[in-house]
Amino acid sequence: MNHALEGKRVLITGGLGYIGSETARQLARCGAHVHVLDNGSEGHEKAWEGPVSRIELEDRAKVLAQVPPGPWDAMIHFAARCYVGESMREPLRYWRANLSPLFNLLEALPNIPVVFSSTCATFGLPRQAQLDETHPQEPVNPYGATKLAAERLLKDRDQAGQGQYAILRYFNAAGAAEGYGEDHRPETHLIPLAISAALGKREPLTVFGTDYDTPDGTCVRDYIHISDLADAHLKALHWLLAERGSNDWNLGTGRGASVKEVLKAVEAGLGTPVPHTEGPRRPGDPPQLVASPEKARSELNWIPTYSHVEEIVKTAIQWHQEFPEGYDSKV
Repeated sequence: MNHALEGKRVLITGGLGYIGSETARQLARCGAHVHVLDNGSEGHEKAWEGPVSRIELEDRAKVLAQVPPGPWDAMIHFAARCYVGESMREPLRYWRANLSPLFNLLEALPNIPVVFSSTCATFGLPRQAQLDETHPQEPVNPYGATKLAAERLLKDRDQAGQGQYAILRYFNAAGAAEGYGEDHRPETHLIPLAISAALGKREPLTVFGTDYDTPDGTCVRDYIHISDLADAHLKALHWLLAERGSNDWNLGTGRGASVKEVLKAVEAGLGTPVPHTEGPRRPGDPPQLVASPEKARSELNWIPTYSHVEEIVKTAIQWHQEFPEGYDSKV
């Protein structure tokens, strides 16, 4: 528990979502006063039991009028659209959804320190086995491009002396924690899709691309447990509130797992095959994305508890078995 955060007043946007709600829960356990801002379009009421303001963050007038009165010590900004394939089909939607809320909030909350939920998609095609913070940022899809633009907005604001930031670029969020798990509608992430397919609750999974330059031909990703991600947000928040200055960190385990390896982990955990077919590559999918977590380790003392995809998959399986209809199963 981070006692330095006790009593701090923190806004969390997108706090009804998968990662945002876990961060809100952890922060509340530290004794912070957490208030969630969410429009309710993607998250779940049952994921967070604390104060919530329903605000359409893309609406400037509503944000300026409805943000709860402060003073607030910081904001953690999760609210965004985050699907690569969807961003390729609907780029205008992504530029609006991933920039206008941040702009509106910064206008409504001048000088507030911001912990920003960013992504490895800002890097684009990897030039090395592990991506550190110095890797060139050349996104290959609108999702990554919009997140990079938001990073630039925060950096320009900081340069003008109008508020500091902590940027967290994480890789593939996964897993479940303490009765809270992944329940997107529609679901697009590999692990829950594989579990649902193995349980016979959906059609066979499609593996998009088996001819990548990777050991088994399928995409390789760095899967990071949501509890570890939330812990990193708390550590970054503490960094900012301790006035150590703006900074950015990549969050991952440093271990990659291919699509086929994830399917094997799901099969091992459930004891049943994952029905799947092979399909063409998806536009905008890099062959490999694996983090170098050394900077976060050395500066934030952040060390993931879950370091192997098999461990992460087990927590996801437990969630899906305990709550077969997702949050609709929670009393």
